[in-house]
Amino acid sequence: MTKSTSKRYSPEVRERAVRMVREHRADHASRWEAISSIAAKIGCSGETLRKWVQQAERDQGGRAGQTSEERDRIKALEREVRELRQANEILRKASAYFAQAELDRRFKP
Repeated sequence: MTKSTSKRYSPEVRERAVRMVREHRADHASRWEAISSIAAKIGCSGETLRKWVQQAERDQGGRAGQTSEERDRIKALEREVRELRQANEILRKASAYFAQAELDRRFKP
């Protein structure tokens, strides 16, 4: 399994690539052409750079969808919910164990 793209490229590289797409869009016949050209120069795929550009547009309010901040917050909340569910399951099992131990203790002569 390969590393995810966000780990291979620093935020600075991503920001620079997105800025280059914006600055050089007029030099190309289409947005995709600009993205493909710049992606080749920085060593990522055109699709990767296209996603970075779209996310930057969302973050700046120019495109509908979740911003990076909202996405990170949702991930953190999902992680917290998962941890709380695990803790509740542990507490439920511990409670059942101790309740059974209490019942066993009461009935011994």
